[in-house]
Amino acid sequence: MKPFTLFYDGACPLCQAEILFLQSRNQAGLLHFVDINSAQYDPQTVGVSCEEALASMYGQIEGESPINGVAVFGEAYRRANLPLMTWIFTRRWMMPILRPSYRFFAKHRHGISGFFGPPLLRLAKARCPSKPNPP
Repeated sequence: MKPFTLFYDGACPLCQAEILFLQSRNQAGLLHFVDINSAQYDPQTVGVSCEEALASMYGQIEGESPINGVAVFGEAYRRANLPLMTWIFTRRWMMPILRPSYRFFAKHRHGISGFFGPPLLRLAKARCPSKPNPP
């Protein structure tokens, strides 16, 4: 399985909590994380503007074109060895529920994250001590 890079909003507490959780599950080193607000993120190299990356979750399988939305989660969960979550996020018949739900979340992410993000981020920090990104 090829490595997968997630491009996330490091200013979003809910996003940070998810990334901490995925980092804790990254035993195989197949996940890489890039905060789109950092100097590490290069829109020209990725082919996704900062505005696009803020509007929807993006990820990229090594050597392939970026993907976005619900598909990102299926790829991330597969590499984090979360079979139930992978199964849910890769079922074609679930997409009529998952896609609009994700679009709603992405559009209202700041409000949702402002409410749920801080307690979930505290929980993630307590349960999933951060580890540096593998090389």
